[in-house]
Amino acid sequence: MSLVTLLPFIVLIGAMFLMTRSAKKKQQQAEQMRNQMQPGSGVRTIGGMYATVKEVSDDTVLLDAGPGVELLFAKNAIGAVLSDDEYNRIVHGIEHDLKSDADIVPDDASSLTETDEPAAEASDASGASDDKRVDLGKKDAAEEPADSAAETKAEEQPKKADGDSDAK
Repeated sequence: MSLVTLLPFIVLIGAMFLMTRSAKKKQQQAEQMRNQMQPGSGVRTIGGMYATVKEVSDDTVLLDAGPGVELLFAKNAIGAVLSDDEYNRIVHGIEHDLKSDADIVPDDASSLTETDEPAAEASDASGASDDKRVDLGKKDAAEEPADSAAETKAEEQPKKADGDSDAK
């Protein structure tokens, strides 16, 4: 056999070795994390339940899931041991790192737009005839001269009577 025929087999065996090695590392890290559990720490199970560790034994963990609710789980069923801040943030909704109230987005969009008019005037403007301009809140200095220029052009054109025509 030549080296060329053995090369695909060598590459395949090497790839399998690397994949199993990374999987073993992850299993060892998970086992180390589970062994570091202590009573009072918050955990998330592989099913997604959050609870507090009450007792730790060799193969099992007693979890406190709420007032009067104690559950016995296998150690392998613990998906993650959470820090106190992360556990309080997820379970109780307590945030320690809030920068300011100004950064919080309101629930409705009405507070994002500021109007100078009271609500009664705004409703009157919506029912107005087409002759009036509706102020959409944009104030542009260049807009006013353009409107006056359009009016002067309209005034410059001669007005036609019913019987007048341009035909010669």
